[in-house]
Order: sequence, then C-alpha cells, then structure tokens
Amino acid sequence: MIFTETKLRGAFIIEPEKMEDYRGFFARVFDKKAFEEHGIDFSVLEASISFNRKKGTLRGMHYQSEPYGESKIVRCTLGKIFDVIVDLRPNSKTFKHWFAAELSTENRKMLYVPKGFAHGFLTLEDKCEISYHMDQLYRPGHASGFRWDDKTFKISWPVRPKIVSDKDKSWEPFST
Repeated sequence: MIFTETKLRGAFIIEPEKMEDYRGFFARVFDKKAFEEHGIDFSVLEASISFNRKKGTLRGMHYQSEPYGESKIVRCTLGKIFDVIVDLRPNSKTFKHWFAAELSTENRKMLYVPKGFAHGFLTLEDKCEISYHMDQLYRPGHASGFRWDDKTFKISWPVRPKIVSDKDKSWEPFST
C-alpha cells in the first residue's frame, strides 16, 4: 500500500499496490502493521456501505463527538465521488481547513480520516457505493455535523448538490 499524507496532518490517501498477471490483479487494502508504520493505530470495530442512486447526492458533513470520536477508512467501490474532510481539532495548525479527493472504482484510492475530522461526499456519477471501516461503534447521541455549505469552511464543491437529506439540510452552522 502507498500512503500519501494530505495537507491535513494525520489524514492519508492510501493506494493499493497491485500485483498483476494474466488473471487480473491482487492488492492489499488493509495491513495493521503498514498502518502502524505510518503512525496510525486503527482497528476495525464497525463497517458500513452507502449506496446512492443519483449523481449529485451529497451526504455530510458528519462526525461523532467525544468521547466517541471515530477514525475511518473510506473507499468508493462503485462509481466516483468527491470526498471531503474537515479538520475540527482545535489545537491543530489546520483547524477548520478542508481537503478533498476523488475516490472511484477506477482509481481504487482510499481516504484515512483521523478522529477529530468531519466527513462528507458528493456523488459524481449515478449508482455510487461507498465502503466505510470505522474504529468506533456508531453512537446516535454523539452523531453531529454541519451543513455542506457552511461559510466557516468555504468548501469548493465541483457541482451544486441536487439531493441532500432533510437531516443534512438542518444542521446548525459550525461553532467552536
């Protein structure tokens, strides 16, 4: 696996290293030791998928508050998404900064999202499926978020979302 740290400390783009032959390829997508070598302590406690029928569907911006903050690995297994994270760690040099990556079936990239970050995505094609692996169990009482268009962050989405849930439309502006 190839780990490339983003401009937000502790967040990584992870690319599988393919071993190819006439049959196709094989690639590792998780190796605890490789993660540890990059300073990442990650153990999967929960995994989920999200299927999105239409291009322009936005989910986010979500996070779990402490003491149940979660790290996650996000991968688009079908289609293409614009995946966004925002650093919400008050003591971080990149507090309130955001980073985005295109994740797709074709590029097979993953995004490692550390604790203390919000996450969301916008589908760039119809029929997108996203796989999540988290190091914390979902705690509904600690689920939080902010609107995708919150002026605090000025996220530059590639297109205006067409489909956003009522819950995601109703988030309050971010406050520290």
